[in-house]
Amino acid sequence: MKNVVSPHRFLRSFPKFVLFFVILLLFTGETLASVKLPRIFGNDMVLQRDVKTPVWGWAEPGEKVTVEICGQQKSTAADSLGKWRVELASQPAGGPFEMTIRASNTIKFTNVFYGEVWICAGQSNMSFPLKRSKDGKSAAETATYSQLRFITVPTHSAEEPQNDLTAKWERCTPKTAPEVSAVAFYFGQYLHEKLQVAVGVIVAAWSGSTGEAWVERDELAKFPELSPLVEQHRLEKASPSQKAGCLYNGMIAPICPYSVRGVVWYQGESNANRAWQYRTLFPIIIANWREKWGRGDLPFLYVQLPNYMESRDAPSSSAWAELREAQHKTLAVRNVYEVVTIDVGEAKDLHPKDKQTVAVRLANVALAKHYGKDVPWTGPVFKSMKISDDKAILSFTNVYEGLIQSENSRCDGSKLSGFAVSGVDRKFHWAEASIEGTDQIIVSTPEVPHPVAVRYAWADNPICNLANSAGLPASPFRTDDWAGVTVDAR
Repeated sequence: MKNVVSPHRFLRSFPKFVLFFVILLLFTGETLASVKLPRIFGNDMVLQRDVKTPVWGWAEPGEKVTVEICGQQKSTAADSLGKWRVELASQPAGGPFEMTIRASNTIKFTNVFYGEVWICAGQSNMSFPLKRSKDGKSAAETATYSQLRFITVPTHSAEEPQNDLTAKWERCTPKTAPEVSAVAFYFGQYLHEKLQVAVGVIVAAWSGSTGEAWVERDELAKFPELSPLVEQHRLEKASPSQKAGCLYNGMIAPICPYSVRGVVWYQGESNANRAWQYRTLFPIIIANWREKWGRGDLPFLYVQLPNYMESRDAPSSSAWAELREAQHKTLAVRNVYEVVTIDVGEAKDLHPKDKQTVAVRLANVALAKHYGKDVPWTGPVFKSMKISDDKAILSFTNVYEGLIQSENSRCDGSKLSGFAVSGVDRKFHWAEASIEGTDQIIVSTPEVPHPVAVRYAWADNPICNLANSAGLPASPFRTDDWAGVTVDAR
C-alpha cells in the first residue's frame, strides 16, 4: 500500500493548466459535438421577409438537427463533416419571435424579427462612423429604434474562406448608434420609417480596401486583364487589406448565404488609378456575390465617387472621372443602380461628412426599384448627342419634369457649369450650355467651331450644376471613347 497515491496527491502533481482543462472537460455543459451556428445568427437578428431562409451550422456527423420558428419546424441530419443546413419557408414581416435549434443540446434566439435585410459593404466611406459625420452626434442622441438592428463584420483578411465571425446583432440605441456606419445608419433608419417594418443591416467594410479584395480569387483568374491582381497576391506585393480575395474570405464568406434583400456598395477610391480595369472588376464582384447567394438578380446599389481634390482652371484628364465612368457602365448589368454624389464631396477630405444625403438617395433607389414606391430616385443620364453646325445638342433621360440648373455655391448662379467641348484635335475647352425644352442641352464655344465631343463634370472635383426637377444631380459623362490616363494601369 506504500505505492498507492491518493487522488488529491495525484491531482496536485498535475501542472495547473492541465488540471484546468481536465476540469473544463468534466464539468462544461457543452461538448465539442454540440449543435452550433455561425454568429450571423443570434438574439435580436432580423431575417429577410417573404423569401426562403437558410439556416446552417455544425453538429456531430449524422446527428439530427431541428429548427423551429413561427410555428414551422424543419429537420435534417449533419453530414459526414458535421455540417447541416435547413431552409425555412418564407414569412411576412413581424415579430418578436423565438428561434429554437434542437439536437443533443438546445439553442434559443430571442427577439427575432422578420423584415428587410441589406448588406452595406465597401471601404472607408462605408465604414465611416455616425459620430464623425455631419450632425451625427445629435442623430445618435435620439436613435432609439427597437426594430432597427445592425451587425458589423470585424475587419479580417484571410487566405482561405472563413465560416464564422466574432460579432453580434445589436438594436439601435443612443449607445450603439455612434459607432455604426453613418451610411448604414441613415439608410436603415429611412427604410424603417418608410416601410414600417424591422430593418437589419450587415456592415462589411474596411478602410482602403480594393475591389479585388472583395471577390473570390479564382474568379479573377478567369480574366487575363485581371491576372496582375492574382500575380500580385502570389508575390505578396499587396497589403492584407488589399490582397486579392482576402476580404471576401474573411468578411463575406462567413455571412453567406444569410438571406438578404440586396447590397449597398460604396467602394472605388482605392481603384481609381486603375479605373479602366474596374470596368471588368466591378461586374465580376457583383456576379460572384450573386452566385454565392444563389440569386442572379441580387440588387446592387452603388455610390458613385464624389467630388474630391482641387478644382482645375482648364479641362483635363482625371482618374477619378474614369472610375466614375467605370462604375456608371455597370448599369448595363441587370438590377444594378447608381447614386450620384458629385455634389456632396469635399475638396480636402476623402471622407465627406454629409452621409445622410448619400444614404437617403440610396434608400430612395431601394424604395423606388424594390419596394414599388413612387419616389424620385435618379438624376439625369446622358442619352445621345447630335451636331448641328457649331453646336452640340445633348439629350437626357430621367429628367422628371425637366432639366434644371441646381443651386450650387461653387457655381456661377447665372449659367450651367461643367461642360467642355473638343474638336478633332482632342483639346477640350470650357463651353456655354443652355437648357432647351425639358430634356436637351445646347453646348458650344467659339474656340471649337466644329465640335466632335462633349464632356460634363469630367474632373476630380468638377464645378457642375446640372440636375433634374427632383433636385438630383446628373451623372458625369463624356461622348467620346478616347483612351484615358488609366487604360494601361495594372
